[in-house]
Amino acid sequence: MERRRIAVFTGTRAEYGLLYPVLRAIDRDPRLDYRLLVGGAHLQEAFGGTVSEILADGLQVHGTVDLPPVQDTLAGSTRALGLTIVGLGDLLARERPDFVLVYGDRTESMAAVLAGTQMNLPTAHIEGGDYTEGGALDDSLRHAMTKLAHVHFATNAQARDRILKLGEEPWRVFDVGLPALDLIREGRFAAPEAVLADLGLDAERPVALFCQHSVATEFEAAVLQVEPSLRALERLAAEGWQVIITYPNNDAGGRAIIERLAALQDLPGITLTRSLGRHRFHGLLNVIGRLGRGCLAGNSSAGLKETPIFGCPAVNIGSRQQGRMRAANVLDVPYEEEAILQAMRRCVDDAEFRALCRTCFNPYGEGQAGPRIADVLATLPMGQALVRKKMTF
Repeated sequence: MERRRIAVFTGTRAEYGLLYPVLRAIDRDPRLDYRLLVGGAHLQEAFGGTVSEILADGLQVHGTVDLPPVQDTLAGSTRALGLTIVGLGDLLARERPDFVLVYGDRTESMAAVLAGTQMNLPTAHIEGGDYTEGGALDDSLRHAMTKLAHVHFATNAQARDRILKLGEEPWRVFDVGLPALDLIREGRFAAPEAVLADLGLDAERPVALFCQHSVATEFEAAVLQVEPSLRALERLAAEGWQVIITYPNNDAGGRAIIERLAALQDLPGITLTRSLGRHRFHGLLNVIGRLGRGCLAGNSSAGLKETPIFGCPAVNIGSRQQGRMRAANVLDVPYEEEAILQAMRRCVDDAEFRALCRTCFNPYGEGQAGPRIADVLATLPMGQALVRKKMTF
C-alpha cells in the first residue's frame, strides 16, 4: 500500500511544540509519510533560530521558506504573509502531498492554508473553533482557516460545536484533544532535578516564568502594555523570586518588546532567554506545579492550555486571551502592576488556590491526540467529495 504523504508546516516555536506529537504520530504510522516545511521565526536568529530544536528532535526538514528582513510593523507582517504563500506554493508543487496539515491561528499558518487550498490540496487544520476576543487577530485568522480547510481537528468539545455552527459538515470535524498533552502524559519533559540544575534554580524560592506577546491590533502599545509586568517582575526578583523571561513571538511589536527586555538581562534574579524549548518549558511548568511555589505569567496561550495538566498556576495578563476557554488555575488581571503582583503572590501564598490548581478539570483532554489525527489522515476517503465543500445551512 502506498503511504499517504502529509505536508506539515510550522512557523514558530510555540506552534511547533503543540504540533510535534502529531508529527511523531505521523512518522510512526506505516500508512503515512511526512514532509516537514519550516518558515517564520524558526529561521530567524533574533527569535532563537528554533529550527535547531526541530532537528534535535530527530525530524527531517524537507523545505524552508526563508524571508528577507521585514519591518516590525503590520505592513511588514502582511509582506511576510505574501512571501510565505509564494514560498510554500513552490514547496507544495515540488512535494505533491496528499494532505496539507496546519496548526493554529497565526499568519504563517494562514499562509499555509491559503497555499494548500488554492492548489486544490486537501488541507487539515488543528485547533479550529477556539474562541478569543483579545485583539490578537487570532479569531479572524482561525475562523477564516476553518472555512478554507477541508478537515478539522478540534482540541475540545466547545470548539467542535463552533466549527459545526460555522456550517462545516459533521463528517469533516473531529474532537481529538490538545496534542501537547500527549507527550506530557508520557512524561516527555525535563526532569525536575535537570531543570533546577540547568537553569540554576533554588527549589526553596518562588519561580516566575514570564512571556508576554504583543497584541496585533494594538502593536504600537506593546512596550507600554508590558511595562507594568516588568516592573512587577523586578519587584519580585528583589524579594527573592527567580524570574525567567522568554522572548515574545515575531509579531508586529515583538521586536520592541525584545529591546525593552534587554534592559533587564543583567539584573539580579532575572534570566532572559530567547527560547526554553518544549522539553525545558514543560519541565519548568512541572517544577512550578510540584513545588507549589510560582507561576507562569504573561499572555501566552500556554498559560491556559498547558498549565492545568501540571497543576501550575497561571496569571493571564491583559486582553490577548480574552474569551478563550480556561481552567480554574488561571487568574486574569489587567495591565496594572499592583494587580499583577497580587495575583502572582497569590500563586505562592494562597494554599487553597494552589490545591485547586492541582485538582482542577482540564478542558483540553488527556492525551492521544496525535494518533487520533494520524488515523484520520490515513483512513479518510480521498477524492472530489473531500475538496468540494458544502455549507450545512
